[in-house]
Formats: sequence, C-alpha cells, structure tokens
Amino acid sequence: MSDSVLTASILLFDMDGTLVDSTASVERAWSRFAARHGLDAARILAVAHGRPTIEVVAEFAPDGVDAVAETDRIEAEEIDRTDGISEIPGAAALLGGLDRDRWAVVTSATRALTTRRLAAVGIPLPKILVAADDVTKGKPHPQPYLLAAKALGFDARDAVVFEDAPAGLASARAAGAATVVVGGYEGEAAEGLPRVADLKSVQVSVDGDAMSVTLG
Repeated sequence: MSDSVLTASILLFDMDGTLVDSTASVERAWSRFAARHGLDAARILAVAHGRPTIEVVAEFAPDGVDAVAETDRIEAEEIDRTDGISEIPGAAALLGGLDRDRWAVVTSATRALTTRRLAAVGIPLPKILVAADDVTKGKPHPQPYLLAAKALGFDARDAVVFEDAPAGLASARAAGAATVVVGGYEGEAAEGLPRVADLKSVQVSVDGDAMSVTLG
C-alpha cells in the first residue's frame, strides 16, 4: 500500500495511547477505584479510555460518593505511579523535530498528570496544552480540539489530529480536523480514517505555512 500524505498547518496529538502507552497504569487505577466501591472494573474500562476522569467517576460511582474527591484520589495515584508507562515508538523524535508553535497536546488527562507522564518518558513538553482542566466539555465534544487550534492561531480544519480512542476520534472529527488513528482501534469512530501503528513511520516536511504529513 502506498503512503498516505495529508496537508496541514498544525498537528494536534492526544496523549494516552498516542504519545504515551499508559494502558497498564490506567487499568490499575480504575481497578482500584472499582474495588473500593464494589464495581465491575471491566465495565468501567470498556468506556473510560479517552474520557475525563471525573466524567467516568460520576457515571459509575455509587450514590453518596464525592466524585471530585474520588477523581482527585485517582489522579494523585497516577501522578505518583509512573512505573509501567512508556513512549509510543517514534513520539519523542517526531515532536522534537517540529516547530513548537505548530503542534499541541490535547488530552482528557489533567495538566499535572500530562506533564508528569510526558516528562517521565522523555517526550518534549508542548508550548500549547489543552487538558481536562481547560475545557467545560470534554471529548467526544469538539471543544478540546477547537481550543487547541485557536491557541495556535489556526482553525481546527487546518489540523491533522493523531488519536487512538473512540471519544477522541469523535472529538477530532466533529472539530473538522483531518484525523489519523494511532494503534489498533477499529470501531465505528475509526471508520474510513487513515491509520498508523505508532509514530515511527510519520514524517513531516514543511513548506512555508504548510506541512506535508506522510503516514508510512
């Protein structure tokens, strides 16, 4: 199959599953939450990926549980425990070669957790970060990607987005961005989209304000 080439002015990246493999850490955190409250961890994990923690806590926590306090506890545990997380292959090299004014990270994690995870795996910190703290409507709503594009001085329709989870893919598509699936997700939200296994094969060349993004 020949390479796909997309044209963009900016690149927007999800974090978990796109830049950082945090699957084991996330699964442990939700499993602890489920155990504390007698919940089915598998049901939570089936819908939690790519969504703000507080939304998932509010959906599953039993009546009377303080959703904000639970969210703070989960976030604190994940910030303290970076064992088992790793860089998605090619992420650090790709971002390290980009103009920092032309890319951003757009994540459902908090700003503190995002900073911790990126630093832990040696990925450069973005100049523009849109985290859970920065939005009133999280993924799958388009607001996170719209805000990131605006912060970079562009429209989301000028962006190529790299995402791995259904909520994020839906968010990027709703924002009008060209969207690339990273990894193995093959559900409805990925239908018809270009795909890469990781970021090793992604190459970016710049010509003035335009970037050509080759997906090997």
